[in-house]
Amino acid sequence: MIKAAIIVGSTRPGRKAEAVARWVHEIATKRSDAQFELVDIKDFNLPLLDEAESPSMQQYSQPHTKAWSAKIDAFDAFVFVTPEYNHGISGALKNAIDFLYREWNNKAAGFVGYGGVGGTRAVEQLRLVMGELQVADVRAQVALSLAGDFENYSVFKPRPTQEKSVNTLLDQVIAWGGALKTLRKK
Repeated sequence: MIKAAIIVGSTRPGRKAEAVARWVHEIATKRSDAQFELVDIKDFNLPLLDEAESPSMQQYSQPHTKAWSAKIDAFDAFVFVTPEYNHGISGALKNAIDFLYREWNNKAAGFVGYGGVGGTRAVEQLRLVMGELQVADVRAQVALSLAGDFENYSVFKPRPTQEKSVNTLLDQVIAWGGALKTLRKK
């Protein structure tokens, strides 16, 4: 059985990412085809990159990097929950991704975005980053609109049809995560 992380991609006070990620996790835990864990980048207190060596060397000196590395390395796949800030991903999420390299390789990823146009521009940026990290991103994505899935643009209340979108995303992430697991065993 594969292990998938649902990553909360914002550390901003008043963020919506935590509520969205908990909703995705709630849907995911109804499934029996994978194990899911909520991973909040805020819990790792990652400063701006502070490692002397390139992440590709895996020669980490900082305790926070070692903890982040161990956490990410334990998963076969990821679901990134990302806000769209100024037509892009949050700086905190990009920073957390950039701390590591090999821990991401040959794994699968899917995206749940939210924002004015469903976070689609942030997801497009993440797809580019995932390609460089040798992460296979799946086609399905969940696009949550601030106007349609948040009451008064603030309280998360997803439309009922969004659950189907999450399950389609999870189907693909699980399939690709399982396929790539065999590649990492070589």
